Amino acid sequence: MTGVILINRRCRMVIIRFIHLLSLIIWIGGMIFLVTIGAPSIFKILPREAAGDVLGDIFPKYWIMGYLCSGTALVTILLLSVKEKVYPWGRIGLLVFMTVLTLYLGLVVAARAREVRVQIRSIEDTSQKEVLKTKFKGLHKWSVFLNVIILVSGLVVIFLIANGDSKHFL
Repeated sequence: MTGVILINRRCRMVIIRFIHLLSLIIWIGGMIFLVTIGAPSIFKILPREAAGDVLGDIFPKYWIMGYLCSGTALVTILLLSVKEKVYPWGRIGLLVFMTVLTLYLGLVVAARAREVRVQIRSIEDTSQKEVLKTKFKGLHKWSVFLNVIILVSGLVVIFLIANGDSKHFL
């Protein structure tokens, strides 16, 4: 009976680790794809405004993916920590940081950018339109900067896993 319990525990741990890794792969891989392939191709093929519309449709889904994957990564690392009695505070801290940035980007920065974009299209006055375009560019730069921070942090987390930190974490 003890052998069955150990096998079941081991299977559960493998499944939790798999889900943890999968959430990171989807999250960081999705970011890399969007930044290096998706957005550049969309802007290369479509007129600027249409490309913006396509990305405007993609981003809400992108943020939801980030929320789900970050939450899953956090829950699974906490489950693994409790079960193994090893607390990888460095990785946990990075994942919390990445999750907070993702929530801030999706719920605050992206929401403001969408509002400004709608205002740009609805205003006729060219001077007001230019002010709004400048505001949008600033929000876009801030968004890109924070996305890079999330991406680099995610790569660090993945490196720590690849480095075999499962016993000591960080």
